[in-house]
Amino acid sequence: MLTKDEKFMKEAVKQAKKAYALGEVPIGCVIAYEGKIIARGYNRRTVDKNTLAHAELSAIKKASKKMGDWRLEGCTMYVTLEPCQMCSGAIVQSRIDRVVIGCMNPKAGCAGSILNLLQMAQFNHQVEIEKGILEEECSQMLKLFFKELRQKKKREKEQENK
Repeated sequence: MLTKDEKFMKEAVKQAKKAYALGEVPIGCVIAYEGKIIARGYNRRTVDKNTLAHAELSAIKKASKKMGDWRLEGCTMYVTLEPCQMCSGAIVQSRIDRVVIGCMNPKAGCAGSILNLLQMAQFNHQVEIEKGILEEECSQMLKLFFKELRQKKKREKEQENK
C-alpha cells in the first residue's frame, strides 16, 4: 500500500510524463492542501520558449489562484526532481510548508545538492524537506529521457555527415 507521500508523488510523475510526451525534460509537480491536490504543473520551457515555465512555478501559480492568496501556508509540494534556485526561491516566497522530492539534482539542485535555499536560517521562512520518495522511478525517467535525447542527436549528426 502506498503512503500519502508516494500517492501524491505518483501524481507528480504523471505530470512529468506529460512533459516527456512533449519532448521536454520530464519534471512534474503537484501541490496538496488538506489531503487534496489543488494544483499541477509540468516542465514546458522548450514548448513555451520561456525560462520561467518550470513545473514548480506553474503549480505555484495555479495553487495561488485556487487558494486566493500568494501565501500557500499549509501546502505540500511534490516534485519529481530537486528544485533549482529559481523554483526554490519561489517556494520560500510562497510560504509552502513542505517539499517532497523524488530525486536529487547534483548539477542544479537548491534543496541540498548545490546549496539549500529552502532551509536558510537567514530567510523569514524555512521549508521542511523530504527526499527520495519514488526516487528510482523519478530518476529512471530522467535517465531514459536524456539517453534518448543523446541518441537522437547522434542520429541527426550522422544524417548531417552523409
